[in-house]
Amino acid sequence: MARPLDRLDCRILEELQLDARITNQELAKRVGLSPAPCWRRLKRLEAEGFIAGYATLLSAEAIGLPIQAYALVSLENHHADTVRQFDQLVRERPEVLECHSMSGPNDYLLRIVAAGMDAYEHFLSTQLLQLPAVRSVNTSFVLRTKKFTTRLPVETIAADPRPA
Repeated sequence: MARPLDRLDCRILEELQLDARITNQELAKRVGLSPAPCWRRLKRLEAEGFIAGYATLLSAEAIGLPIQAYALVSLENHHADTVRQFDQLVRERPEVLECHSMSGPNDYLLRIVAAGMDAYEHFLSTQLLQLPAVRSVNTSFVLRTKKFTTRLPVETIAADPRPA
């Protein structure tokens, strides 16, 4: 089991969320460590799975994908073959960015991007609704994004540094 995060671990994670391309030298300076211990902590955070990976975030609108939709999907049943068909479609379709199994009246929540409404409708009618496994899809479209972040609030989970 991974050990709890301390204040310095959390500071490292915060700084990396602000700028994943930061040099170790600058990271060490910002968190108040020398470079070698900072590097060792970073490698431990990666090895223990606190850092899932590094990515470049693109602007969907800037690259020609201005439509963002959230689709609530209900399946006909939850038999293994039904779920397998649905999972395969989700994995193979690049316009599906996220898929979450949900509690409540719907089975899944999908986040989908498209070049336009016609492209979304084409995906819906030729892909998603063609699966016999899909009973219904209820879509909501993003009109305006008020907040978007990939940063997790790690400062709220640091282990208490005081001895018990």
